[in-house]
Amino acid sequence: MGKNKKGKFSWSSALVGAATATAATWVISSKPRDPTFYLISLDLTSFKLNFPVLDAEMVLTVHVTNPNIVPIHYSSTEMSIYYGGSLLGSAPVKAGSQPARSCQLLRLPARLSGLQLAQHAKKFLSDVGRREMVLDSAVIIEGAAKVLWWDHKFKVHVDSHVTVDPLFLDVIDQENKSEMEIFVS
Repeated sequence: MGKNKKGKFSWSSALVGAATATAATWVISSKPRDPTFYLISLDLTSFKLNFPVLDAEMVLTVHVTNPNIVPIHYSSTEMSIYYGGSLLGSAPVKAGSQPARSCQLLRLPARLSGLQLAQHAKKFLSDVGRREMVLDSAVIIEGAAKVLWWDHKFKVHVDSHVTVDPLFLDVIDQENKSEMEIFVS
């Protein structure tokens, strides 16, 4: 009868296999994913006289999630806020950073034009009566995520469609869409 060969266990083969599996998992999980943005609240802070109308100043609280395995750094930008297709106001976004796989709240000061709102007075009064006002916003955030010695530059375009109660400024519903471009340098 022939000799029955049993395979010998090899620690080096096991380590190479484990390292390969770990590297494959890291590559799959390191694929850049879009950050998410959700408007948590609108807080009216003051009215400013901008003759002949009043402008409203508010603070927008936005929940941002970075699902990536590396921290991100982003530059300052400005969020545009629209009502009835017209630019109603804006909110500056300061440059900053966010740790890997984390959530944070951004508080963005915004100023809404009373003159622009007055041009949509009929629609606004109707919205107040229904207690539903639709605001749209758009922002482009540019930044970088550093992986080892590579900077992965990105640009995220976020469009939001938010329904709020114009009396109590409660967020009723929202739909956010983001598109991310990545540049390797």
